[in-house]
Amino acid sequence: MSESSVRQRKKTASGDAKPRKVKIPQSLPGANQHNRMWARVVMIVGIAVVVYFTTFRTREKKFATQRETLELRTQKLDCSTLYFEEIAKYAGCIPAHCGRFVSDKIVGPAEVDILLNLAKSGFRFGRSSGGASILDLHSGALSKDTQFINIYKIPEAKQIFSAEHINTYKHVKDKVQQAVSENFKINKDSLFLTHPTFFSRLTNETATTIHDEYWHPHVDKETYSSFHYTTLLYLTDFGKDFTGGRFVFIDSAGKHNKTNVYIEPKRGRISGFTSGAENLHQVEQVTAGVRYAITISFTCNKEHAMGDPQFSLQEDDGPEMI
Repeated sequence: MSESSVRQRKKTASGDAKPRKVKIPQSLPGANQHNRMWARVVMIVGIAVVVYFTTFRTREKKFATQRETLELRTQKLDCSTLYFEEIAKYAGCIPAHCGRFVSDKIVGPAEVDILLNLAKSGFRFGRSSGGASILDLHSGALSKDTQFINIYKIPEAKQIFSAEHINTYKHVKDKVQQAVSENFKINKDSLFLTHPTFFSRLTNETATTIHDEYWHPHVDKETYSSFHYTTLLYLTDFGKDFTGGRFVFIDSAGKHNKTNVYIEPKRGRISGFTSGAENLHQVEQVTAGVRYAITISFTCNKEHAMGDPQFSLQEDDGPEMI
C-alpha cells in the first residue's frame, strides 16, 4: 500500500469522523415537584425555629451578685390588682409603689454570726429527710424527717437559746421592719410581724414530701394570705457555702417572654419585696453545700400579728404545722 493511501486513511479516521453526542438523561417524573416540596418544608421549619426563639424567650438579669456589696438597690413595679385592692384597706400601710429592694448594710457580721449559730444549734435536733428544713422559733415547729416536732418539748434544746440569741433576733427584726417601712414609704407602726417567720436550711437531698419542693414558682400572698411584705436575711454565701439556691424573681413581658431577675445570697444580705403577684418568684435547687436564711414576714392586718418569740411554750402546746 502506498504512503499516500495510508495518509488518506488516517485523515478519514481522524478528521472526517463526526463527534458523538452524549445523551443527558432527563429528571425522573415528579422529581422537581418532590424537591420543591422539601424546600418548602425546610423553609417552614426554619421560620418556625426563628419564630420560636424570638417569641418564647427567657432572659436572665442580675439584681444582686455575691461579689457586690450594696448600700441599697431597688426596682419599682406596678402593684398587682388584687394585692392593691386588699392593701388599700389599711391606712398607713399602702406602699408608694410595689417592687423589691436589696441591701448589704442593714445587718452586721456579728449579728449574722449569732443568728447562724442559733440556726445550726436548733437544726441539731431535727432536719427534714428531703433537704428542706425549717425552724420556727415562734411556734417551736422544727422539721424532723417527714414530720414536724416541737423543739421546746426537747429538754436539751431549751438550753441552747440564750438571751443573746433572743435579743439579736428581735433587734434584727426591728431593723428589717424599718427597712421595709423606708423603702415602701409606709408607717412602721402599721407593719406587724406575721406567721410564718422562720429559719430555713436547704440542701441537695432528694425531696420526700411536698414541703421539700421549695423550688416551684409561687406568689407569697397566695401561699400565705396574711403576707403583705416579705423579707429574707441570708446567713451563708452563694458560691462559697453552697451552689445553686439563687433567689429568682420571674417577670413577665407579654404572654411568652419573661425575665428571670436573680439574687445571689450573701451573708448579711437583706432582700425585701411586696408579697403580691407582681413578685412571682422561686428558689433554685441547691446543688451542693448548705444554704441558711431567715424569712421574716409582715402583715398590715393587725388580726394576723404575732409577738416576738419567747423561746418557750406551755406544756400542752404543740408546734403549728406549716
